[in-house]
Amino acid sequence: MKFTMKTAMLATTAAMGLSLAACDSAAENEAEDVVEAEEAAADEQIDMMEDTGEISGETADEMKEDVDQQEEAAEEAIDESM
Repeated sequence: MKFTMKTAMLATTAAMGLSLAACDSAAENEAEDVVEAEEAAADEQIDMMEDTGEISGETADEMKEDVDQQEEAAEEAIDESM
């Protein structure tokens, strides 16, 4: 599961970076909003997995930390490409 979320976030970041490279700051804000929405969805999915007992609390924390780091990297990539 962790690999799938990471792959999806990296692919989204790469696509946004390529498609929005020449856009203005409004597009930058929109791209960052998309990344934040994806992070929220991933966190919600992780919470659901923890609530159903599919993963432990420790694993959930680790997965959320990974998602946070990916979100930060995506936002940095967006900032650099704008």
